[in-house]
Amino acid sequence: MMHSSVEDMLKLLDLEQIEENIFRGESRDIGGKSVFGGQVLGQALAAACRTVKGSSAHSLHAYFLRPGDMTAPIVYSVDRIRDGHSFATRRIVAIQHGRPIFNMAASFQKEESGFEHQNGMPDVPGPDDLPSLAELRRQAVELDPDRFKDRSAWQVPLDIRPVLPANPYLADTSPPLQTLWMRTLEAVPPAPDLHQAILAYASDFALFRTAVLPYKKALREMNAQMASLDHSMWFHRPCRVDQWLLLVMESPSASGARGFATGSIFTRDGALVATICQEGLMRINPVS
Repeated sequence: MMHSSVEDMLKLLDLEQIEENIFRGESRDIGGKSVFGGQVLGQALAAACRTVKGSSAHSLHAYFLRPGDMTAPIVYSVDRIRDGHSFATRRIVAIQHGRPIFNMAASFQKEESGFEHQNGMPDVPGPDDLPSLAELRRQAVELDPDRFKDRSAWQVPLDIRPVLPANPYLADTSPPLQTLWMRTLEAVPPAPDLHQAILAYASDFALFRTAVLPYKKALREMNAQMASLDHSMWFHRPCRVDQWLLLVMESPSASGARGFATGSIFTRDGALVATICQEGLMRINPVS
């Protein structure tokens, strides 16, 4: 049988079509206070893919407008803005309780050949001998159960292995850099659109957290408000998300109560398959 969290993720991305260009998806609680942003990204891209033929997504630009309600379905309305000879453009709005909680523009392109170059992948240890995030989480719970006991039950469909051996759950501060290996816990069907939607889903797990790393202790001790504001993604080359991918992330700036992070995603053999960027809210609220 397929791992329950992988099977559940595939169900989340298999949206119900309720009208032409209108789809409905469910939500899952993976440990946050509202709907996981990667879920909405993946579902919105899956909805857009259902309206495009013969092309694959090459970029998306999204804004998180309101926190999502995990107890209510999400309706995705797709606007077919343009269908050209080589490119197609879609606008997707996610709606709950009659209000938009998210919007996204996605662009699709038919397969073409042309010039090629890319940045190289950094030389880092492979994933085989690295502990998984789930193992590190269990260690953290054993060492500090009061702080981490609620996280021990999180069920995510990914095998995530940080490259640095330090336990990220126990470190109070660290530089705004992260490198980790990631893949789904089991093989998934080979449909390219599905792998792009899962990659969008997975890209939101650690990106904004990179900007938070230098301030973890301060934010934990203060009345802090943190939330994703936007998410952009460029798909450079095809990949399979059930094979190891390396995410190299850094945060070049934090200012104005916002943190900014960028990331590059490589296959194990060094192909650059995607670039991601995100800005999030890092606000210190007055103590009441």
